[in-house]
Amino acid sequence: MLKYMSETPKESYEKVFSSLEKHHNWFENSIPLIASENIPSPAVREAVMSDFGNRYAEGWPGERVYAGCTHIDEVEIQCMKLAKRLFDAEFADVRAVSGVVANLAIYSSYSNPGDVMMASSIPAGGHISHGKKEHSGTAGLVHGLDIEFFAFDPEEMTLDVDKTKAKVEDLKSQDRLPKIAMFGGSVFLFPHPVKELADFLKGHDMHINYDAAHVAGLIAGGKFQDPLREGTDTMTMSTHKTLFGPQGGLVLGFDRHEESIKKAMFPGLTSSHHIHHMAGKAVAFAEALEFGKDYAAQTINNAKALAAELNNVGFKVLGEKRGYTESHQTVVNVLDYGDGGTIEADLEKANIIVNRQLIPGDLKANRHYMHPGGIRLGTSEITRLGMKESEMKEIASMIKDVVVDKKEPGEMTAKIAEFRKEFQKTQYCFDNKIGAYEYICLLYTSDAADE
Repeated sequence: MLKYMSETPKESYEKVFSSLEKHHNWFENSIPLIASENIPSPAVREAVMSDFGNRYAEGWPGERVYAGCTHIDEVEIQCMKLAKRLFDAEFADVRAVSGVVANLAIYSSYSNPGDVMMASSIPAGGHISHGKKEHSGTAGLVHGLDIEFFAFDPEEMTLDVDKTKAKVEDLKSQDRLPKIAMFGGSVFLFPHPVKELADFLKGHDMHINYDAAHVAGLIAGGKFQDPLREGTDTMTMSTHKTLFGPQGGLVLGFDRHEESIKKAMFPGLTSSHHIHHMAGKAVAFAEALEFGKDYAAQTINNAKALAAELNNVGFKVLGEKRGYTESHQTVVNVLDYGDGGTIEADLEKANIIVNRQLIPGDLKANRHYMHPGGIRLGTSEITRLGMKESEMKEIASMIKDVVVDKKEPGEMTAKIAEFRKEFQKTQYCFDNKIGAYEYICLLYTSDAADE
């Protein structure tokens, strides 16, 4: 019998639940530093577990294709109201199932295949959803956009305003003027120069979108920048990074954008829009309105403290000229100790969870994404667990223990488990009766977590 048929269905069933429990136990005893992740509150988890996850609600509240949507409509209307209040937006579409789908709604609404879009390259912090077809980027591969890159200043770790303006004029002379300008990205240490470029870009008839996937929670908390007031037309985001909701997406804009985005989202890009996650978004938006200012401030303070301490213990932290970071992110050049892929794996063995990261200069040096020159660290999740500046010093020291001093993983996992004992509840929420990573068992139990 084929290998994949050697287990009974019940044995496979049990393995799934065993892995789920083991994962929860692992993260209870780890330091989660993935900048694109966060931990939802127990209330968000409850919403996601609801019967909404079994239903369809195609269309717009009050205009559904299906019956049975009375209470779904109530929640979705609340969700839209909360999103608009949180970001001071005139229009909100909460149906995007991811930040990528939110970006596709913008591409579909304001460009056609073959049009040019300006965005950041991946080594300069751009996201693959903004990327070229030859790199399997969503914008190029799915919507057929021709991507040109903003000029980037590696010393300032942000876009170069003057060189970007010159590039736009050059593209105009080639009759390749972009239709969309896409701010935002995956490496996002400092606010983008939206104010400095908005009037110029609009003067060339570009639609300006700001992809706030990483910094949405910081924007909501009033601690980063305010793109909709600085000149962007629309703003897209995922809802599970510094904005501590479930996985999903969000599109914001002004009243003039409503009809085109609504049509792009449905029937264009979604059918069932994961309405249990929509309910979770509503809960998270309410939490952000109540607790978001304090959370955003502490998240940034933690990132600054972590970056400074990593620099103090000998690491090359990018953005030094500007104080390392103004967001939740810290990016470290690790080439003195190996490469980003190897160091990511070494840290994981010690239960410190980070991700490898392309940094400026990697492509010219022929370094591949699997083994780039950097790692990226985020403070969004550890801040939600209640950690503050003093804990950042301890974390930087433990990273040094692994990367520089090559301490044994077993020694480090025990140290980290002890460190984590005080940080097991989700903070900045209305209710935290259960642990942040506590496994909710409805039916199946095993001894996996005790193994």
